[in-house]
Amino acid sequence: MSKSLLKSTGIVSAMTSLSRVSGFIRDMVYAQMFGAGSGTDAFFVAFRIPNFLRRLFAEGAFSQAFVPVFSEYQTQRSREELKELVDQVAGTLGAILLLITAVGVLAAPVLILLFAPGFTNDAGKYEITVQMLRITFPYLLFISLTAFAGGVLNSCGKFAIPAVTPVLLNLTMIAAAVWLAPAMEQPVMGLAWGVFIAGVVQLGFQIPFLRQVKLLPRPRWGWASQGVQHVLKLMLPAIFGSSVAQVNLLIDTVVASFLVSGSVSWLYYSDRLVEFPLGIFGVALGTVILPKLSRQHADAEAEGFSQTLDWALRWALLIGVAATVALMLLSGPMLAALFQYGQFDAHDVAMSARSLMAFASGLVAFMLIKVLAPGFYARKDTRSPVKYGVIAMVANTIMVLLLVWPLAHAGLALATSLAAFLNAGLLFYNLRKRGIYQPRAGWPKFLLQLALANGVMGLVLWLGVGDLESWTLASAKERLWHLSWLIAAGGASFLAAVLTVGIRPRHLLLR
Repeated sequence: MSKSLLKSTGIVSAMTSLSRVSGFIRDMVYAQMFGAGSGTDAFFVAFRIPNFLRRLFAEGAFSQAFVPVFSEYQTQRSREELKELVDQVAGTLGAILLLITAVGVLAAPVLILLFAPGFTNDAGKYEITVQMLRITFPYLLFISLTAFAGGVLNSCGKFAIPAVTPVLLNLTMIAAAVWLAPAMEQPVMGLAWGVFIAGVVQLGFQIPFLRQVKLLPRPRWGWASQGVQHVLKLMLPAIFGSSVAQVNLLIDTVVASFLVSGSVSWLYYSDRLVEFPLGIFGVALGTVILPKLSRQHADAEAEGFSQTLDWALRWALLIGVAATVALMLLSGPMLAALFQYGQFDAHDVAMSARSLMAFASGLVAFMLIKVLAPGFYARKDTRSPVKYGVIAMVANTIMVLLLVWPLAHAGLALATSLAAFLNAGLLFYNLRKRGIYQPRAGWPKFLLQLALANGVMGLVLWLGVGDLESWTLASAKERLWHLSWLIAAGGASFLAAVLTVGIRPRHLLLR
């Protein structure tokens, strides 16, 4: 079972790596062609609103509610009932999303007032953001249906296709930036049209694979059906509970809209670097274990359920702590090497590095949430994460107000990280308190081994990184070469230290 889970996680991680690498290339194109100013601030807000709702409804609440119900139908119902569930959920979800999309397009001016009220101080900036939001908002419809298709495929053990689909977004956005944007009166508007086109492309890509597993839906309205009502019942509280990190990031955007121009962009670029390890491994782990945990709960395998969580937690810490140390030490060098081209200058690197270090400090917590939350959702408990999420969001809001004054945009990122630790701690404590999760033996030794291995890697990186000014003054080729050998040296030293302190692959397998 462990090898199967690890193989599935590896597949999702590999496909997600392609997405993240192509995403970096996309962001490098953004940085070179548009820099970090009012135009990019406007686009990032116009894209963040439908993207936020997508993560809230589709990848967050919907996936967490739909997969357990789908798994139950897979194991306990007939094939005809399973197909009927897919048809009715597709039809109901599609109709609701169509209505939300229409409202969103019409209410774009109001949404910008809610999500970026500081933009009203600049009439031109506000107006172009409204125009772009009307183009980008339908992305919510397309990508939510794409996430629905991905939930079906993941539950059928087809993890690669949903994981590689975001590559199409990045390729479409690169094409829009390079060819469409220069042809437009306001070039940044080309990015908004790129988002719209990418949504259509990603949804169309899923269709042949749904047909392959014989679950291509024939959408039907099914609001009153038992399966749809079950999904909705689980989904409503999960809308908030599964996406607290996104809500906190949105609060950051609202406050950042009142700060100096570029603040929204600095937060975007630093968040993108944190999303790289989080997506490659944290999201991959959560994606793979949710169907497994759902089946184990349906089959009343309490011990297996706990062992699956334990396995995922060990892997999350092994990768998460190392990624945190590396990101904090290499924050400036990575930003300089990847984004300091064209309009993105040394000042943007320095400002983005501040928020990257703050975001990176919470990476372990972000990963733990991805692993711990499925422990509740697989049991069809969507209410508990909501309670913990509300506490974390309130704490985040308070910390934002306290930290934004001394630390500006970096204070917003730090508040988000601290709130994530609070959320992860509450999830873990309650899984333990209810006896759902029972740690396997060997955790104290494992944590000590991790500390020693990361200490060695941290020392190697610290000795080789130098000062940020030397990076910003170096040529692009020198920056990329220096970063490449630093990452290689850090990775090699970590692997050697892990083996030296006694961690072996067999220690990370399920018994």
